Amino acid sequence: MGVSGASGVTEQVAEILDKYPGGITLVDSIEFLVTWARANSIWPLIYGTACCAMEMMSTGSSRHDWARFGVEVARATPRQADLIVLAGTIVEKMGPNLVTLYEQMPAPKYVIAMGSCAISGGPFYYDSYSVIRGGDRLIPVDVYVPGCPPRPEALLYGIMELQKKIRKEGRRNPWKVGKVLDTPFFDAHSKAKREWTAQEKEKESAQLLARERFKAENPDYKPAKPQRLAKERFEPVTRAPFRKNGHDNAAVLTSVQRAFPAVTLFRQPDSTPDTVAGLGSEYILDLETGQEQYTDLVRFLKEDRELGIDLLLQVTAVDWQDHFDILVHLLSTRYGHKVFLRCPVPRERPEIHTISDIFKGAEWHEREVFDLFGIRFTDHPDMRRIFLQDDFPGYPLRKDFEDPERVIKRPY
Repeated sequence: MGVSGASGVTEQVAEILDKYPGGITLVDSIEFLVTWARANSIWPLIYGTACCAMEMMSTGSSRHDWARFGVEVARATPRQADLIVLAGTIVEKMGPNLVTLYEQMPAPKYVIAMGSCAISGGPFYYDSYSVIRGGDRLIPVDVYVPGCPPRPEALLYGIMELQKKIRKEGRRNPWKVGKVLDTPFFDAHSKAKREWTAQEKEKESAQLLARERFKAENPDYKPAKPQRLAKERFEPVTRAPFRKNGHDNAAVLTSVQRAFPAVTLFRQPDSTPDTVAGLGSEYILDLETGQEQYTDLVRFLKEDRELGIDLLLQVTAVDWQDHFDILVHLLSTRYGHKVFLRCPVPRERPEIHTISDIFKGAEWHEREVFDLFGIRFTDHPDMRRIFLQDDFPGYPLRKDFEDPERVIKRPY
């Protein structure tokens, strides 16, 4: 019927029926019927990216049941949906795909921004290199549902507000694609802090005058002194003994140094198995080695039957500003003990051999380190960025990373 403005049929029919008594009333009645049906048969596109998606799922589940409001069929394809609920954080790499989904949806189409992240970037507004500060910077948003995350009742209220908007559409108020937000970013916290400080100064000056007036009117007034409460004493709580897992640190260090004498403890080069035993069972052995024996040591820890350290938990890096440390976290699934293994990497040309041929799971971890620190792993089967776009400037987790176009520094 052209209610959305996508067709001129309604306008043509209205012009024809306008010549007859009650013709426009008939067209208005048909428009009312079509908009009522459209408002009560919304098909949302499944688009949940973070914690708000859990609340959106709860909204659609039996307890709240958004089908009662006509939001019945959640679709997995944009060609069968007329609503996107932006439930969660939106990052730069995801942005072009979100725009593509929106463009593939048939008109009329609508967007609900659910939660602080989808509205303004949420808690990631500051010090964030990849978070889009609001979905309305990519696609037009019709309804905003604030919260972190908002409850299902809030999303249902947002859906009802969208239904009110849909029911008002027609040939006099046709649907059209909205505008995206293009205002520059600014430090909202610092602005609010300055305004708050100005208000506090005005309040303090008013209170100062009130205090002086009160002292002049009550010269003999003395404020009451609160009595100090006696400090309550509690019985000392004995600490429960820490459960020991696997081999003790002294035995692990002895086995490692027997095969690799140059391996030392991080920042404790003079430590011996006897001194390590005094650190207690809670201490996780933190070994340091050079690049020349890095891969051999990892292979030894995995294949040695006595140690049995056969599971890779994490490969990450630390930026010490003058150099990097590659940090490998390993676990023995047989015995339960853990080991940290770190290897220094020069900052001028950060490069080290891959351990993905030893632990297959290291492929993804090493790609993450390359993406965020710029450390290249030689002989890696797929050395490319994993989170960010290929043309992203710099490496975000380096301590010298600066990009004022993307990052607003936290002022507190």
